[in-house]
Amino acid sequence: MNSEKKVLVLGSSGAMGRYLLPRLSEAGYRIDAVSLDHQETALPGVRCIQANAKERSVYGDLLKNGYDGIVDFLTYCTGELSWYLPQILDHTDHYLFLSSCRVFDDLEHPVRESSPRLIDSSKDELLRNSDDYCIYKARGENILRASPRRNWTIIRPATTYSLMRYQLVTLEAANTVGRALAGKKVVVPEQARLKQATLSWGGDVARMIAGLLFNGKALGEDFNVATGEHRSWEEIAAYYHDICGLEAVWVDKEDYLRLLSDDPYNMGPRWQLEYARLFTRITDNTKVLNATGMKQSELMSLYDGLKLEISRCPKETVWPVNTAMDEYLAAHNL
Repeated sequence: MNSEKKVLVLGSSGAMGRYLLPRLSEAGYRIDAVSLDHQETALPGVRCIQANAKERSVYGDLLKNGYDGIVDFLTYCTGELSWYLPQILDHTDHYLFLSSCRVFDDLEHPVRESSPRLIDSSKDELLRNSDDYCIYKARGENILRASPRRNWTIIRPATTYSLMRYQLVTLEAANTVGRALAGKKVVVPEQARLKQATLSWGGDVARMIAGLLFNGKALGEDFNVATGEHRSWEEIAAYYHDICGLEAVWVDKEDYLRLLSDDPYNMGPRWQLEYARLFTRITDNTKVLNATGMKQSELMSLYDGLKLEISRCPKETVWPVNTAMDEYLAAHNL
């Protein structure tokens, strides 16, 4: 019986975790949901734990509980992978590791599980030898593949939107819906305008993850957990305009990047833009649909999903002010 299975969800309050808990509860599992944030729930079988699961003592105590399955939404940089991953594999029957579609290079369309990864194919030596998100996620994948055990599954979401997660190119909620509600325009890079992007609703991704947990077809495998729908960033900007009145101003990417960071040696914003959002991101989700029995026609459309989640945005939210963007728009009379 599912009620006999214990599941640990690490990082349970995020874009996917908030939708995964009801799925696991409905399936009858006993769930420990760990988050830095305070969580309360009336979901049957769910126990919320507020803690920093990456504190080594906390992590060790959790693993002593003997979980049958662990869904891990935490982020491990390169130096942390060798300590956390081997022991988590030793303490569960099925471990789901959160990677990302950002690991992929721009060499194959659509992006499949077998597509080249930046860590293997990029000619950018600085990137490949860095600890950028796309690199340490790929290194985590490598550690799992090198393990003698096959009790793991790699899950690779595309950009995933949810409550308070509203993306436009590399911008997040404060600079999308937050600016729209303040009656302000948003600056976005011209070079991204026609690039195809995959944005998936957190509820659909959670359903895919729930369908992979304890699924024999998932052991020792990797899956792109994403919708097959793709839109240009220009189309996505138009969705935001229609839903919440956000007006996009398209500028050169160098101007855009200077608004994100005035440090030319801070490569994170540039790499996220140039090695993810300026890539053609059309995702092949055939493998996960086959493994879970889901159909693309059942998934939330991007327009409807954004409309749903933006409608749920608390109107009393206090958003950080992007002074640099305000000043840029004023200086250029935009």
